[in-house]
Formats: sequence, structure tokens, C-alpha cells
Amino acid sequence: MNSSVCIVGGCGHVGLPLGIALARAGTRACLYDIDEGRVREVRGGHVGYRERGADGALTEALATGRLEVTASPGAIGAGDVVVVTIGTPVDEFLDPRVRSFDLALDDILANMRAGQLLLLRSTVFPGVTDRLARRMEERGLDVDVAYCPERVAQGYALEELCHFPQIVGGATARAIRRAGDLFGLLGVGIIELSPIEAELAKLFTNAFRYINFAISNQFYLIAQNFGADFHRIYAAVTRDYPRMAGFAPAGFVGGPCLLKDTMQLGAFNHNTFGIGQAAMTVNEGLPRAMVDAVKGRRDLRGDTAAILGMAFKGGSDDPRASLSYKLRKVLTLECRRVICTDPHIQDPEFVPLERAIEEADIVFLGACHEEYRDLVIRKPVVDVFNFLKRAGP
Repeated sequence: MNSSVCIVGGCGHVGLPLGIALARAGTRACLYDIDEGRVREVRGGHVGYRERGADGALTEALATGRLEVTASPGAIGAGDVVVVTIGTPVDEFLDPRVRSFDLALDDILANMRAGQLLLLRSTVFPGVTDRLARRMEERGLDVDVAYCPERVAQGYALEELCHFPQIVGGATARAIRRAGDLFGLLGVGIIELSPIEAELAKLFTNAFRYINFAISNQFYLIAQNFGADFHRIYAAVTRDYPRMAGFAPAGFVGGPCLLKDTMQLGAFNHNTFGIGQAAMTVNEGLPRAMVDAVKGRRDLRGDTAAILGMAFKGGSDDPRASLSYKLRKVLTLECRRVICTDPHIQDPEFVPLERAIEEADIVFLGACHEEYRDLVIRKPVVDVFNFLKRAGP
């Protein structure tokens, strides 16, 4: 296959690693993004967020000439394949904004031409791919349409893109073949599904993970209510016992995907997804439950609380949907003062780690950054993750 690829939303967390990987595989890839600041940044060889191995790989890909970066929508019509990686927002009720996605696609379709493959990489509401194919027919535009969900973990995309098999759901057999040929360049297996099966596969995956974390967080709260150590129980039931290999550790479940996609699945099922909705209650309620448990042991009203880590997960610089911010809001109502720190997020309100620990009366861990791995904090610590070292007696 010697096709050229235009990636819409190409400077984001999904599009940029994909473009680098395709350029490495010998394909001409163009990253198209409406954010001109990001375009300049990426064109200059700067990824702009934490992605293992990406900075060097980006510089190398740009030097070969196989990777281009542009803010011109004309790039859409120039590619043989158009990959859509734009975000899929939800409203204040956590229902998908289908109309917003449609409007974004209208801008893309206005620049497309016959013979192209339109490949959706964004998480979409089930039925969108088939619906989009029908829109193409109504417009008389001979474009193949496929859905291939992104399956990588943020921060590890370059490694995982060339490791995990790709799910391909095409509106036609030709669309499936063309999408399979594209991802076959990365040396991975191809799993064929119908479009709605591929769309549900993505939602099932994220909802499963979200529910799995909620189970552990609920167990954590039960153990805490009875004065038991969840982490000792966790270590006991998972040691040398393969039946519990899938038992997730406790901790915050944030980020731009898991909650959103769980709620999208509920919306698709006519708002009947009890286990997913219960998982949201547990996971989103964890910061409040943690603070309430502390209030049962001490009066927080005169305390300065420090939160270590504001990213949605350890090793990330992404604050989107991070429960550390919900924790900050709860603590602001309960404590005299709240201070925050994070080695990867630039925020003028944050303070250096040493100052946060020095000024704190009580410390909460919000994200498991490696920079905190060897900390020994001789103050009260709330660490739902069991990540920090114990200070000892």
C-alpha cells in the first residue's frame, strides 16, 4: 500500500502518535489541525505532552519528509485516506453531543473527494459509522467509510500502536480491506467486525475498565468502614492466585475517556445501564468519601491540606477529568487552606513539592508520579493507591 494519509485533529493525543507511526512505516502522513499554535509547535519538533519516545520519533519523521503538519483544510482532499481523531464531546448530562460531531464532520466532508477512505478513529455513538455512510450515498460521494477505534493508553501510544491488533469495522467489504491494509503497515493483526460491533467494542472496553476500577474502589471503602486494610487484603488475594489477576487496585479513575464512554453506552441503551451508572457513583464519589473518612478521625477546619499530583494518572501531564480537582474542591470546603503540586503540569497556583509537604498538615496523593515513589512523609498521609512509602513509627 502506498497511500497518503491525512489525520484530522492530527496534533492531539491520538492523531500525533498515529502519524508518527505511519511515517515510520513508510507512508506519507499529514497532520491537519485547526489549532495553529499546536501546528507550529509540532512542526518545530515538539510533541507538547508526555508520550514515551515521541519527541525523538517526531523529529526523525519530520526529517524524512514523510510527515507534514498543516492548518490548511486543503490537506483533507489531498490524502487517499482521511483519519478523524477529533474529540467526541458530551453535554452537561453526559449524553453525547451528536450534533456537534455532525457539524465537525460537515467541515471535513466539504473538503473530501471521491475515491477516498474516511476512517473514524474517535470514539463515536453506536450507529454513527453506518449513518455517515448513508450520508455519503445521499450526497452522491463515492467515499468508503470505516470505524477503527483507538486502543492505546495515553503516554504509550507509539509502543502499543505496533503491538496490539486493530479492530476494523467497515460499511462495505472494500472499506474493511482498505482500512486493514492501512493498519497492516504497522505489522499488527486485523480483527474484522461490523461497524456497530466495532463501535460497541470500544465502549465495552472502556466501560469494563471503569466498572472494574469501581469494584475495587467500593471494596476499598467497605474495608475502610470496618477498620480493615484493603491493600493487605488485595495483596493476599492476588498473590499466586491467577483467578484474581484481573482485580484492579484502588484509586482515582479520571481522564477524558472512561467515564464519558461508560455514560455514552448508557445513553445508547436508553439510559438503562445500572452497573455503569453505579460505577460512576462510586468512582466520582471517592474523593468525597476519602475526606469524610478523614473527618471521622480529625478536625480538618484548621488544616492545610496538600494534594500531590493533579494529572488524571501517574506519569501524565493531562489534567482533563482528573479527580484530583474534585478532591481539591471538597477539601476547599473542609480545610483552612489547600495547596497543590504536580511536576508535569504548569499552573501558577501550584507550588513546588518540597513546599507543599513542608506547609501541609495532611497530605493527599492525587496521582502516582514516579517523582513521589521514594518520598517518606512524616505527616498524616491519605494514599488510596498505596503508592507512597510508609514513614514507619
